[in-house]
Amino acid sequence: MSVQDNITQLQLEIEQYKLKIKQLERENSHLTLVNKRVNEQLNAALDGTGLCLWEQHIPSGNLTIFNQQWGHLLGFTRQELPAHIDSWKGNLHPDDKDWVIEAFESHVAGKAETYQAVHRMIHKDGTVAWVSDRGRIIEHDINGQPLRIMGAHVDITKEKRYEEELAKLAHLDPLTNLLNRTALVKAFKKQKQQNRQHNCGALCFIDLDGFKVVNDHLGHRYGDKLLIHIAHDLLHICRQLFNPDDAKANQVSFHVARFGGDEFVILTQCNDVELLSEMANTLLDLYRPPLELDGETINIGLSIGISLFDELDEFTNVCEQADKAMYSVKKHGKHNVMFW
Repeated sequence: MSVQDNITQLQLEIEQYKLKIKQLERENSHLTLVNKRVNEQLNAALDGTGLCLWEQHIPSGNLTIFNQQWGHLLGFTRQELPAHIDSWKGNLHPDDKDWVIEAFESHVAGKAETYQAVHRMIHKDGTVAWVSDRGRIIEHDINGQPLRIMGAHVDITKEKRYEEELAKLAHLDPLTNLLNRTALVKAFKKQKQQNRQHNCGALCFIDLDGFKVVNDHLGHRYGDKLLIHIAHDLLHICRQLFNPDDAKANQVSFHVARFGGDEFVILTQCNDVELLSEMANTLLDLYRPPLELDGETINIGLSIGISLFDELDEFTNVCEQADKAMYSVKKHGKHNVMFW
């Protein structure tokens, strides 16, 4: 074969390669376009569910966020919140930060099969967002070291807030927002556990005098407003006496509850009879004159029974004793206080 033939053959091969390159370029452009559209569809689907897909290159710490949900969750733009593991760590809630990072690094180190955590993150405006986060190693390098981890997190803030509201409803009186009986029993048991070496405190049972007359005469709506008003007064007096701003060293814990109807209960760590008497008499003095409420003048009284208790006493017995002391007040003229 002559030199000219070789040149001609080489030129033909070059043209074939050029055609092949153009074909590959067209195929690559097509695949790039298909990939872009698939990502757009994936993003649209994910952003509608609150789910965020992420992937981390472990040696560099760089994150690939496959959709915008992470930024939306925390209120940041991509420029404000770089896709890096340090950005994630920096926005973890302070109370969750240590254990969440430990759970993540435990999986990366091979100590746990997967990374999984339900935790809080800090939004740009300072509010708290809840996240259910999970992931696992998907690639190792030639030395067996973890190279990439992929996972997903879901914004569960609404669900958590709903749970918190349900928990509140389970432990609060819906009218006055005071504790209910269930919550007070828990507080009583906790107080006994915390004060095993000392006298635990006191339980004050308060029943309103003349409430039924007011409720029947002015209606249930007015009666509800009166109960709310008294609940506020009970909290206010307890804060003044048990948690004075000028004597923080002497502050004692207290809880105010409504048992239903016109029955209120104060549980306090205080076992000082003098201070408890001062609290009761302050309340009695407050309601000794007629009360002006919503344009109406009414007479309302308080019958108060107080029972001191220690770590051996049960809630039912203490409550019964305070209740009996209160009924003794009722029998002897009402609007007074008596200790069991």
